[in-house]
Amino acid sequence: MSKKTLFDKVWDSHVVSSIENGPQILYIDRHLIHEVTSPQAFNELENRGIPIFRPNQIVATADHNTPTLNQDQPIKDTLSRKQLEQLSENCKKNNITLYELGHKYNGIVHVMAPELGITQPGITMVCGDSHTSTHGAFGAIAFGIGTSQVAQVFASQCLLLKKPKSLRVIVNGKLKKGVLPKDVILYIISKLGTNSGTGYFCEYAGSVFENMSMEGRMTVCNMSIEMGARGGMIAPDETTFEYIKEREFAPKGEDFEKQLAYWKTLPSDEGAVFDKEYTFEAGDIEPMVTYGTNPGMGIKITESIPLEDNASFQKSLKYMDFKAGERLIDKPINYVFIGSCTNSRIEDFRVAANYIKGKQKAENVTAWLVPGSKQVEAQIIAEGLKDIFDEAGFELRQPGCSACLAMNDDKIPQGEYCVSTSNRNFEGRQGQGSRTILASPLVAAATAVEGKIIDITKHLN
Repeated sequence: MSKKTLFDKVWDSHVVSSIENGPQILYIDRHLIHEVTSPQAFNELENRGIPIFRPNQIVATADHNTPTLNQDQPIKDTLSRKQLEQLSENCKKNNITLYELGHKYNGIVHVMAPELGITQPGITMVCGDSHTSTHGAFGAIAFGIGTSQVAQVFASQCLLLKKPKSLRVIVNGKLKKGVLPKDVILYIISKLGTNSGTGYFCEYAGSVFENMSMEGRMTVCNMSIEMGARGGMIAPDETTFEYIKEREFAPKGEDFEKQLAYWKTLPSDEGAVFDKEYTFEAGDIEPMVTYGTNPGMGIKITESIPLEDNASFQKSLKYMDFKAGERLIDKPINYVFIGSCTNSRIEDFRVAANYIKGKQKAENVTAWLVPGSKQVEAQIIAEGLKDIFDEAGFELRQPGCSACLAMNDDKIPQGEYCVSTSNRNFEGRQGQGSRTILASPLVAAATAVEGKIIDITKHLN
């Protein structure tokens, strides 16, 4: 019997049929939708008179352009309001579960699905959103799809796809103090580049990922897409099973035991061959920041911006108003954003609160803390973290994608720098002319307190 990778096991068990040397029809277990990429797909089916094939395998939420203030009041922005109304209408018409604004399960699609137990090992999962790779943290095959593919899944619960190649990134050893999962993935992307994963599905293996919480694993898998991979995966283990147990939509009782037996068969077989492999040492990783306009342009917080002699590199530095050889330590920063589907889970806010406690936000800083879901927001309040944030002058907002992609009012002004826990630092991503520096929740919290980027390693007792 040939040895299989985690990816092979899940993929092969979902193939409905294959064309020799060609694409395969892959069955999709769960389909997540939100207000931005679904309206056109609903329209297409309606115009062609095709019903939604399996509405009970679809879950919808409002997240991308929802306001993060006054969610109980009518939405002022016309486009946002129309998109949310359209989503409600489409879900009602087609019997699709929707967690709309204000619902206790509402939140960013990649935060609320795992916390509700909708995300499970061994399943295939898609969403019209590139960061669907987040769910691979559970040992699921999860990836983003385009609007025409959303329509394909609506109509058939399947997709026509070419099977990606397999890649494995191994990190062993012990992480230094102050190094978070966000730093691990930013480090990997800075070393491999933003195209290294193109055409591949990436499995993360080694003691560093085995020792991570589910939140940490989700952060890593979330950013797989930023190195060009179709998705990222981590083998399910006791940490995974404990996380899923007792969640709203998780299997219960005998069903859970039956699923558990299957989940335990999923990790890659000893000796399974990957098309490409990379290995890193945990001890080499330090807190990271980006300095450019793609997530691969990252350096250790203590390093200087490198010198590269190509036009796109120069253009990037010009946009950011940085120079080669410059260090970002002591760089004044006026905006800090802790949130997005990368870092808006309870663990991220605990890390931030732990650092902020007893300190004050710098006067020059506007600091937005945006939980990834209503459940995370409730936890922040219940654990007393909100009090810590309030006392320090931070602003806790309501759940949504917020300033990650500035589709609502949470925009960073032109020319301003924002230290952000989100996943992309593209030109204008957080608002026209805004400049994004990606970092961990710890580095972001420290920046907000100091009003500038500091060497966090010197501030940890």
